Parts: sequence; C-alpha cells; structure tokens
Amino acid sequence: MALVSSRRTVSGGRGPIAADALAATENTLMAKVLLIEDDSETAEEITAELADRGFEVEWSANGIEGLDKARSIRPDAMIVDRLLPGMDGLTVIEALRKDQVRTPVLVLSALGAVDDRVRGLRMGGDDYLTKPFAIVELVARIEALLRRPTESRETTLQVGPLELDLIERTAKRGDRTIDLLPREFRLLEYMMQRSDQLLTRAMLLEEVWNYKFVPATNLVDVHMGRLRHKVDGPDEVPMIHNVRGAGFILRSGS
Repeated sequence: MALVSSRRTVSGGRGPIAADALAATENTLMAKVLLIEDDSETAEEITAELADRGFEVEWSANGIEGLDKARSIRPDAMIVDRLLPGMDGLTVIEALRKDQVRTPVLVLSALGAVDDRVRGLRMGGDDYLTKPFAIVELVARIEALLRRPTESRETTLQVGPLELDLIERTAKRGDRTIDLLPREFRLLEYMMQRSDQLLTRAMLLEEVWNYKFVPATNLVDVHMGRLRHKVDGPDEVPMIHNVRGAGFILRSGS
C-alpha cells in the first residue's frame, strides 16, 4: 500500500501557482529539515518534494542515527516516523526533549487511532500525520510548524469562557462542548492565538487554508458563519465579531 499520495504539487511541468510558490520560497532563508524514515520510497518522495520547495533535507533511515544527526546538525524542523529500526521514533523525540531541544517535530505513523495520536503529541511531537497521506499536506504542516514561535508549546488555549485542547482536539465554552470539524478547529485555534486582533480574510486564507494568493471566494465567510453559530449560543455574549469590510475579531465575551 502506498504511504504517500502520488498527487504531488510539483512534478514535471510546473504551473503558475507552483512557480509562484517556488519563487516565494527562493526569497526566504532555506530551512533545514531532518527526515527520519526507514522506508526508502517514502523518504525519496518526501525529500524530492521538500527540495523542490527550497528546503535543505537530511535523511536518516534509523532512529539511532537520526537522534545523532538531530543533536549535531540542529535542524529547523524534523519529520520522524514512529516505527523505526534501532530506536522508536517517539523515543527519539523524548530524548531530544530531555536535552531541551525544542525543534518542531511532525510525527508520521501508520497508527491512526486517537490514543496513538495523543501519545505521539504527549511524548513531545508538535503535529501528527497518519499514513497514507498527501505529500502537499505534509509540506503545509511543515510550513505551519516553522511559522510557530519556538518558545510556544501550549497544549491548551483559553480566551474568556472558550477553551481549546490542542492534544485531545476538543473545544468547549464554559460547560458546553463544541463539536468542530477539522477546518473549524484550525480556524478557531488561529483566532484564539490572536484574540482581540483584527484578522483579515487574506490573512485567514493564507494561514488557515494555506493559499499563497487571495482568490475571489466567500470561503472564509461561510466557515466563519458556521463557527460563530457553534461558538456563540443564543443566550451567550458574542465572541466572534464581523468588522464590516475589514475582517473578524475574537473577543473574550466578558
């Protein structure tokens, strides 16, 4: 079974969007990514895609060598398979965290149960991607990890009565549980990290949907309408506010 989707964003002739993305990448400092993955076919495809996007990639095929490389080259981000020869991927991450190495880590695993994802995050992973996966999603997740402040490792966000658990992937307002779809969760997470700030539609499209351009779409408004309906109950003080012609603001509601 293929572990990586063959639908790569960059392959053969590059279209205008891919070219724009590459041009943007070339204007930024090259980030170094350490990939620890024992499946050579998966590793080759990941390496090729990241290299196309302007990343410098180091590859290790086992946990012991990967841990040594992580300590010596100090990468900007890491992709670590969970099941590795020599040393388990989670053991690699745990060892680095004990060394106070805060490099963001994306965990790859064929184990997709909630308990497995939670364990991967609690052992020190910053994000978790289940095999098989689309290569474009892996790239987007690495880019998102690199945008995070390295000192920030909160597992729970709270704004007024609103609370978001980033490990359990749950949300609640006071005692009321909020059932969110994955995109709604990411949207609310982004807003809570920037509460009381005006967020434009262009910002949301770039950071939540990973667009590198601003299309003519009401995508943000549709999702924001659904999110507001879930976050702001009929008898509750509104927390998500639409600033006409400008964007949206999340306020504490107090």
